[in-house]
Amino acid sequence: MRVLGLDVGSKTVGVAVSDAFGWTAQGLETIKINEEEKVFGFEQIGKIIKENEVSKIVVGLPKNMNGTIGPRGEASQFYGQELEKMFGLPVIYWDERLTTMAAERVLLEADVSRKKRKQVIDKMAAALILQGYLDSQK
Repeated sequence: MRVLGLDVGSKTVGVAVSDAFGWTAQGLETIKINEEEKVFGFEQIGKIIKENEVSKIVVGLPKNMNGTIGPRGEASQFYGQELEKMFGLPVIYWDERLTTMAAERVLLEADVSRKKRKQVIDKMAAALILQGYLDSQK
């Protein structure tokens, strides 16, 4: 069974999935959402869960540098709670401090253009979140 990793933002959700053994994370896609209009992409996530036989979901939890949880962290927790209700899968929250910055740094070092970086940054951040979780399980 695979693990799904999500980087939840206000406009997009980066999606990554583990291999069948739970060793490596691969960025899958970026889903556009709109919090104000209550469009959260749950239908697409449901398809991904079914297609990949997902057994667990890891949601990135953005904490402030002092460890407290701010508005974005609360939004991620809400998202995770909704996923748990809809799909009946366990949701694990993973401290995602600096993952988007790390993804940006990797893409800059690879000399990826600004336009392409914008297209892949969220799914790459999701892969970093998921890989951090997978590594902690070994």
